[in-house]
Amino acid sequence: MRTHGWGGATPASDEEAIERILDAASAAIDERGAAMRVADVARALEVSRQTVYNYFPGNSLLEAVATRSGVRFIERLAAHLKGITDPVDALVESFAFTLEWLPNDKPVQLMLANDFGRTSTEVTSDMAKQFGHGILAGLDVDWAALGMDDAAIDDLVEYMLRLLQSFMIDPGRPPRSGEALRGYVRRWLGPVVTAEIARHRP
Repeated sequence: MRTHGWGGATPASDEEAIERILDAASAAIDERGAAMRVADVARALEVSRQTVYNYFPGNSLLEAVATRSGVRFIERLAAHLKGITDPVDALVESFAFTLEWLPNDKPVQLMLANDFGRTSTEVTSDMAKQFGHGILAGLDVDWAALGMDDAAIDDLVEYMLRLLQSFMIDPGRPPRSGEALRGYVRRWLGPVVTAEIARHRP
């Protein structure tokens, strides 16, 4: 599906073309925010708008940029949580780190602003739960030793996602951050997690 143009450096594969389109779209969003248009992306790549639409029909470009940004964030989150073995510490930090990242991610924020009702619902979608399960299962917490099987982790993931959804809808006045956010989350999340672990512990 590659075409002429591309600043004289035609992509070697469709995969490379997709990455270059996503890179250009990310740069356009950083520069122009909600004013970003497919024409901006096409102009930056020296291709036609139809070329961009061939890879990302309709309004799917923004969603693709936001999804890629989310996947990259998950990788950073995993690195940030490495070495934390206490379940409450790990969950509090994962929640706070994610909540602090969201306002600074322009593609995700733009997607939320464009279609908040659908996107906020997708916070608890099956795919989001699968991502969340992978994050928790990948922590340095010994869930098995705590008696937490896959079903218990799934329930915990859904609970965490619903908390995140609530904070996204109303972050508070003023929004909490840093130690204030972590202290608040620990105060209310900690007892719930501790009680759940006690219920499952062998």
